[in-house]
Amino acid sequence: MYRILIVEDSPADERVLADHLDRYAREAGEAFSVDWHQSTAQLDEKDDPYDLIFLDIELPGQTGMEAAHDLRARGDETPIIFVTSLAQYAVEGYRVSALDFIVKPVAYGDLALRMGRAINVMRRRHVGAIPVAVRGATRLLSPDDLVFVDVDGHSLVYHLASGEALRARGSLSGAPAQLGATPFLRISASCIVNMSHVASAADASITLDTDDVVWASRTNKRRCLQELAAYLGGSL
Repeated sequence: MYRILIVEDSPADERVLADHLDRYAREAGEAFSVDWHQSTAQLDEKDDPYDLIFLDIELPGQTGMEAAHDLRARGDETPIIFVTSLAQYAVEGYRVSALDFIVKPVAYGDLALRMGRAINVMRRRHVGAIPVAVRGATRLLSPDDLVFVDVDGHSLVYHLASGEALRARGSLSGAPAQLGATPFLRISASCIVNMSHVASAADASITLDTDDVVWASRTNKRRCLQELAAYLGGSL
């Protein structure tokens, strides 16, 4: 499921776009989770990532174009489709690597053409992504963003570099297959760490670059230190 955000101050225009997306999902066999913000204020909330943003340019306060510049300055590469009544913004849009433009009033045919390209871009961005079922929807996590996974009762908790912790049903025994060919190391019966986020290790304690500290079990300690040293080039 792809997560899509519409940033649009007009409820009527948002409804048209949301209805078109719902129709496209049904006809193309895709699944979307669509959210709506009436301003750019919430775009700073990094704990709620999206796969695609439909961004109205002419917003009160901070414009959509200004918000796009801010996103790119922070290194956010989320694909953006600008929604506007004016085509004159096209040149500036390329400076923020806009995926496309769509002119109001949005016609379904125009939306469908752009979504075909957007789907291809989103699929490429999610190659190697880790699917996690959270609150009835599937989140696709970048392996680089996942710091460690641990067990809490009957749930797995996925700890992200942003500080967000995602809780999902599951067991750690199935996690290695889910994580795929990524530099993850199981350090105990209840914890797997991403070795690329390890800052230091001393005896059984492993400090991550998020300042979290996790512990290797006694039976795994020697093996974990050896694998970490090999991965980090003997820098431990």
